[in-house]
Amino acid sequence: MFLKLQSLGCHNINLVSPSHMVPQILEALYIAVKKGLRLPIVYNTSSFDGLESLRLLDGIVDIYLADFKYSDNKAGKKYSKVKNYFDIAINAIKEMHRQVGDLETDEEGIAKRGLMVRHLVLPNDIAGTEKVMEELRKISPNMAVNVMDQYMPYYKAFDYPELSRRINTEEYRQAMEYAKGFRLVLD
Repeated sequence: MFLKLQSLGCHNINLVSPSHMVPQILEALYIAVKKGLRLPIVYNTSSFDGLESLRLLDGIVDIYLADFKYSDNKAGKKYSKVKNYFDIAINAIKEMHRQVGDLETDEEGIAKRGLMVRHLVLPNDIAGTEKVMEELRKISPNMAVNVMDQYMPYYKAFDYPELSRRINTEEYRQAMEYAKGFRLVLD
């Protein structure tokens, strides 16, 4: 499949939510590279990744596309039902950055190597956007950050009144203000 995508002219191989498949991905890439695969490998993740798995990918992944959802563990537990979201995510993002550095693009703006972090702005600042940006800035002031405004309340979001609406213009403006100063901020 990787070689077929390359023959079709794809810019990269984008592995989405691949954490549970790292050994199989490594085996498949080994075979594909021996047969001529030359596309950049994108690891598209929630950032709720173990460091051991990420370290297996050192030298393999070219581009990390990482979500950074919440600025504290309590929000991760309450809204995503995971323990220690912030601690795990920030350590994963640090490891990803150690491996690939800041995002590099070619003359057409296509990513070739590096880390891009996506942050979804949530209503009532549930995500803690200011702290998220502060933590990313500590890792690198040149971090590529995509500040996303497309939150839509679906399914169980309505169980939480504070999450039961879209963000408003002022919340997004404030999030972009927090993100100001990064070399590359996408909206």
